[in-house]
Amino acid sequence: MELKPILSAMRHRKTGVLLIALQVALTLAILANALYVVRDRMKESQRPTGLEDGLVFHVGITDKERDTTGAVAEADLAALRAMPGVAGASVVNQVPLSNSGNNSGFDVKPNTENSLTTAATYITSANIAETWGLRIVEGRTFRADEELFIDEDLTGQPDPTVALVSSTMAKVLYPNETSVIGKPLYWGSTGPIEIVGVIDTLVTPWGRASWGGGDGTHSVVFPARRAGNWGTYAIRVDDVANLQRLVGESQAMLQARVPGRMVEFSSTMTETRERRYEGEHTMINGLLIVMALLLAMTASGIVGLASLWVNQRRKQIGVRRALGARRIDILRLFVTENVLITTAGIVVGCGLALGLNALMMDQLELSRLPLGYLGVGSAVLLILGVAAVLGPALRAASVPPAVATRSA
Repeated sequence: MELKPILSAMRHRKTGVLLIALQVALTLAILANALYVVRDRMKESQRPTGLEDGLVFHVGITDKERDTTGAVAEADLAALRAMPGVAGASVVNQVPLSNSGNNSGFDVKPNTENSLTTAATYITSANIAETWGLRIVEGRTFRADEELFIDEDLTGQPDPTVALVSSTMAKVLYPNETSVIGKPLYWGSTGPIEIVGVIDTLVTPWGRASWGGGDGTHSVVFPARRAGNWGTYAIRVDDVANLQRLVGESQAMLQARVPGRMVEFSSTMTETRERRYEGEHTMINGLLIVMALLLAMTASGIVGLASLWVNQRRKQIGVRRALGARRIDILRLFVTENVLITTAGIVVGCGLALGLNALMMDQLELSRLPLGYLGVGSAVLLILGVAAVLGPALRAASVPPAVATRSA
């Protein structure tokens, strides 16, 4: 089919052509970026924490009296570990994905003005790897004799001498080294601290955020317990079937053990994850609705304008049919017109999509839009355009030549 007559006809309907092309362009710009955000947020919400999520829960308590010797926490841990179904218990200063915690600056040199990087700073019992189910990919976990007790209200307290780091943290600290075991780590003026093990993954309390370390997995773990009147216990069960039962029983046991004690919270890691990514799920659902509405509006626009053009060109269609044009020729005419308009909109839309992505990179911490999303969006709009124009095109192709001629 020759394109010259089609382009000539389109020039006589510039307003409609420009409106559809602009609608396609805007839809592509939003669709491609929305698809990317949806995929990015889904990937983020499904990222591994490094913990055995289905087997771990946390309980936070506050006591009236300050535990200055560590005896209260030690008795709590012993009572928790003695409960049937409990596979491990540890003291932790913060919970992954809880949206609350501490991060610090770390370096491989002492007293640097600007730290090499920041990381979530976990201060835990020595057996935390077993309790949380962390996977040590290099080196070892902590020994019991490496665990410190620190009272920050007193001077002369001991500093950590060993640490575990996440694998992403290890690469930031020593990017050119094949192994970081035995390498020094500095926590401000504290150090050198020996890296004794590398954790495959340990997400920060915030997940991916502008604090707590890059992609949300920069973490450092120290073996220590602190004096205080509050604490958080990490508890691991031996079977997921026991999880909910032990959440309630451990909470009741801990509250009954110390007069005046308050249980501030109890939460499984699955529940903690769901709360952390509630916003992401809301965003995903909202964007899916927006994409569906945009596609529906674009399709309705194409259908409406194509129907109008069919009614306006009944005489031309009749003449073509009288001169020997087949139904397939009329159908192909409208489909080709639509493909040309949609393609023009896609070309403009690709530029708009990249521009929109540039604006979103800082706001949503996204990387550059992969070209594959433009390809997917373009294919969706081409298919949508052809599908939307088929109805009006089939009606045009079915008009008998005689009727079309009498309509002049």
